[in-house]
Amino acid sequence: MHFIPEELDNYIVKHTENEPELLQQLSRETFQKVLQPRMLSGHYQGRILSLISKIIQPNTILEIGTYTGYSALCLAEGLQKGGCIHTIDVNEELYDFQRKYFDRSAFGDQIHQHLGDAQNIIPNLNLKFDLVFIDADKEDYPKYFNLIIDKLNSGGIIISDNVLWSGKVIEPLEEDDLATKALLEYNKLLKDDLRIETVLLPIRDGLTISRKK
Repeated sequence: MHFIPEELDNYIVKHTENEPELLQQLSRETFQKVLQPRMLSGHYQGRILSLISKIIQPNTILEIGTYTGYSALCLAEGLQKGGCIHTIDVNEELYDFQRKYFDRSAFGDQIHQHLGDAQNIIPNLNLKFDLVFIDADKEDYPKYFNLIIDKLNSGGIIISDNVLWSGKVIEPLEEDDLATKALLEYNKLLKDDLRIETVLLPIRDGLTISRKK
């Protein structure tokens, strides 16, 4: 996931806004108790998500893929007063873990958890969104895009994580590698869709920012 020398990466993190104490605690507990802790957004990417959200000042946020709640809390930092974030995950075992940290934050009442398949939940959300963060099953990224594009307000932002997929997007594609195949399709979709303008950033495992026209 790291495409620059570790020494330079450490310098970048050192000169980035400090990680809030609650998120430090969440990160520690995730690494202690939860499988695949590398899925956590983490300090550097979390501060990027927070800053983007603060610049946009969204009233409504949709997150596809909650994991332990780190990125949801980062995104919530930019919410307007009275705004809300809807976050979706399939892992019921993490629901109470997420809720514990949500309720310890200043945004507990603004964060709404949804448990289940995002493809079933999104069509039933009667909302338009200012900001969408996609960080779930890579095989379904193109489907998520098609589900949310009409629910995104004009000027709204889609942030897509893991779009470089540890560099696999430029390696020979293996026939059974469905995740990489889907990400190749997704990256092309974002580039070619005339409803949005897109920039792919080499941040961590690749982060795309797309703006609806």
